[in-house]
Amino acid sequence: MTTEFGDSLDQAMQKAFTRPAPKGAGTQMRYLVKQLKKTKSVAEALGSSQRQVERYVAGQAKKPRADLATRLEREVKKRWQPQIRVKAREKAATTGGIVIDVHARLGCTGAPMDSTDEARLRHLTVAPPPQHAARLFDAQQQGVNENTLRRLTAEALKEVYFQDGGRRAGSFEEVQINDVLDLEFDL
Repeated sequence: MTTEFGDSLDQAMQKAFTRPAPKGAGTQMRYLVKQLKKTKSVAEALGSSQRQVERYVAGQAKKPRADLATRLEREVKKRWQPQIRVKAREKAATTGGIVIDVHARLGCTGAPMDSTDEARLRHLTVAPPPQHAARLFDAQQQGVNENTLRRLTAEALKEVYFQDGGRRAGSFEEVQINDVLDLEFDL
């Protein structure tokens, strides 16, 4: 369970994997060395020493500290099955779309004062049109910050939930997502 928009998009992408990512520290280190070509590059990506990476590759070290294990797993999953990621991204952006499941304080600005759409705790599960998935994945690939991903998600919620595809609440200017308790994207 995560509240980070970028991490949630990554987790959705990982559900498309056809094979599990490497598990052991040595296997993960060897995979990263193969991907990044040098132990020095792996050490920089992990915030570790080059010698430590070499020990894991050689099998001399087996169990990393918790923080290193977390970074190692994140870096491996970030690079695992790139062709599968591309296909899943294309499918979501053209036909499949994504499902957004969010439990947060949501509300609209520009709503009438007596509106029921003022900010309150809501749990929504919506499936916006594929163009919203394309915008989210394109933004993530460009390396935008969490606030931009939050804004793009809010725009998708505004169109699908609050405005119902343009059939109601046309005066809403912006949807705000605050106090995220749970967030999950699904392909």
